Amino acid sequence: MRVLGIETTCDETAAAVVALNPMGGAEILSNEIMSQIAEHAAYGGVVPELAARAHVEVIDRLVERAMAKAGVAFADLDGIAAAAGPGLIGGVIVGLTTGKALALATGKPFLAINHLEAHALTARLTDGIEFPYLLLLVSGGHTQLIAVEGVGRYRRLGTTIDDALGEAFDKVAKMMGFPYPGGPYVEKAALTGDPKRFALPRPMMGRPTADFSLSGLKTAVRLQVEKLKIERGGELKAHDVADLCASFQTAVIDTIIDRIKVALRLFYAECGMPNAVVVAGGVAANKAIARALTSFTAELGLPLIVPPGHLCTDNGAMIAWAGIEKLRLGQSDPMDFAPRARWPLDAAAEPVHHGKA
Repeated sequence: MRVLGIETTCDETAAAVVALNPMGGAEILSNEIMSQIAEHAAYGGVVPELAARAHVEVIDRLVERAMAKAGVAFADLDGIAAAAGPGLIGGVIVGLTTGKALALATGKPFLAINHLEAHALTARLTDGIEFPYLLLLVSGGHTQLIAVEGVGRYRRLGTTIDDALGEAFDKVAKMMGFPYPGGPYVEKAALTGDPKRFALPRPMMGRPTADFSLSGLKTAVRLQVEKLKIERGGELKAHDVADLCASFQTAVIDTIIDRIKVALRLFYAECGMPNAVVVAGGVAANKAIARALTSFTAELGLPLIVPPGHLCTDNGAMIAWAGIEKLRLGQSDPMDFAPRARWPLDAAAEPVHHGKA
């Protein structure tokens, strides 16, 4: 079974071909990604209109390149999958329309993929993990703890009530004067910093729900920056930046571990024992967070699965794999499937009141 996957929900244009072998294992035949970071860097964030135009300019040749690198023709495919949301609607439309057109032209089954579901299932692509498992989904737009019970079966145990974790990293990075996207710069600066210098809050610690809140922590960092700038005559010293980053990152790690503890209790009560704790999304590439979670889950006797960095950020392989997961269950989608700016994994979960999907 071979599926082409197309991803255009934010600022990466991606196309990939993934194969399922007779033994049930996955093989990534190609995984092409074109980033738009340079186009958006001057604005300090992703500009939706620019993102959509950039997707239009490169999507055709990127699909062509993915097919060529995989060494397959369209006749060799068993399906064509495209991310249908959630995301920036202009970008979603570009990839979804491309996927539909290719499926229509080739007569192959079309699969509309929830971008978040693709992240949720990536651990099955890389590690073949069996259901159920606990997913920590952490990215620029999403911070959720989800019980993954099966394909299409997701129970949200916790979410952020304000900022997403990746968004908080980027905003703190901006305070430090780092370029966009700033998360990796914060992580690097934290390596030489003193994590105990600043007593930053751990929002939601000890609460019986598994929800997150990052705005208070972000505000506490901003207040420290403003105080230091007054003391320093308007400019932070290098050691101030390192200590702030280390203190912020440590507060984030403590918060994540506390929230996972609560989520595991909820998971066990509702679904039994998870087979693993899985981390997905762009923030999963943070090595300090991964090390802390490895140590924490080892104490519990639970495996921790963190897919390789290039499969944690947005990519076409995760879309293709989600398509394979649906296709082998006999599922496909109609050509009038509408693009979605918001598409929660757990439709039954209570809405959160901060304007995010």
